[in-house]
Order: sequence, then structure tokens, then C-alpha cells
Amino acid sequence: MGVALVTGANRGIGFEVARQLAERGHVVYVGARNRAHGHAAASRIGARVVALDVTDDASVTQALGRIADEEGRLDILINNAGVQEFDPVDGPLALRAFDTNAVGVVRVTEAALPLLRAAAVPTVVTVSSSAGSFGAVTDPERPEYHLTNAVYAASKAAATMLTLQYAKAHPEMRINAIEPGYTATDMTAGFEGGRPVEDSARAVVELATLGASAPTGTLRDENGVLPW
Repeated sequence: MGVALVTGANRGIGFEVARQLAERGHVVYVGARNRAHGHAAASRIGARVVALDVTDDASVTQALGRIADEEGRLDILINNAGVQEFDPVDGPLALRAFDTNAVGVVRVTEAALPLLRAAAVPTVVTVSSSAGSFGAVTDPERPEYHLTNAVYAASKAAATMLTLQYAKAHPEMRINAIEPGYTATDMTAGFEGGRPVEDSARAVVELATLGASAPTGTLRDENGVLPW
């Protein structure tokens, strides 16, 4: 089995992804900004915890350095950490959203690349959103057409494009973005509905564990490729 790092994994989809990967026998590192919360989550699923704030360069460097020291490689990276804010939109809010949802992908992926290169089938999955798909948000037949959370959508569009560019730059790796599905989590608590977190996490885990047969450079959901 492989070594996996899941960012933002002390709750929500990230926690369930970590749980399912651990259940499959992978060595899983739960990345969490709050070490105590991370320890609590990791202890529930037999995983390891690493203090990791995707908005802090030093934190990212230290976290990946620890995995390098303990494992020497990273087979699976799940860029899951993300925020969705609904305060009145202004510059600071936009900076916070992009710092986590897009720049965080850059920080963690860049720091992880040396460890990924040491893996047999290096795999990266970025948890993105169809809200950032130009094809989806311009199609009146899709629910994304009616969403108006501009900053979140734009930051996820950036995360998806970053994923594509990393895939092009590293063709020997399997690098994809995924829309996990509308899920009942703390992030969506202000809305009705949402499917169980187990179902959405399963879609992420399936893509992350396809191995050499996985596609690369795509935005997809559990049913296949999504429009850009």
C-alpha cells in the first residue's frame, strides 16, 4: 500500500477520504491546521497527524519534511483544504479564498513533488468544484448556472487550471481535479440538502487509487469528465 497525505483532513470530506484510504491499508497523514483537532481525527481512524496550514509556507515545508524523514516518498496527495466564505465581498475576503483554495495547492504540490517522484505511481487529486467550470456555469440546464458565489467559483477555477498545468508539466504523474458532489458538511451548513460525506469521499478515493490506469489532466466527478 502507499503513503498518502490529505490536507484539511480533520473533518468533512477530507476526514472521510483519510478514513477510507486508511481502511484500504494506506499509511495516511491527516493534515490539519490545529494539531489537537488533527490528533483527535487521526486517532479515530488509525492515521498519523501532521500540522499543516496550506496558507503558511513554513508549515507546509515542515510538514512535507517530516513525511520525507519518516517515509521517504509520497504516493498520494489529496489537495482537499478549502474555504467558502459568504461575508460581503472585498479584497481581504478574496485574498483569503485564493490563498487557501488556489495558492495552497501550489504550496503543497510544490513541496510534495520531490516525494511524489520517489513513488511508483505518483498521484495527485485536487478537490475542486464544478462551480469553477466555465462549461457548467454557462449551461442553463446545470445547477451551477444559478450559483453566484463569485470568489469561491473563481478560486476553484484557478485550482482546476493549476491541476491541469501540473499534469502537463509532470506527465509521469496522475494529476486530476475532482468535483466530489454536493455534500452535507460544515462548509454547506447554510444550505439545504447535500449527500452523505461517505459518498463524496468515495469518489475522491476511487480516483486517487486507480494507479497507472488513472487519467491525468482532467476535471471530473464520479461519472466522468466535466466540461471546463
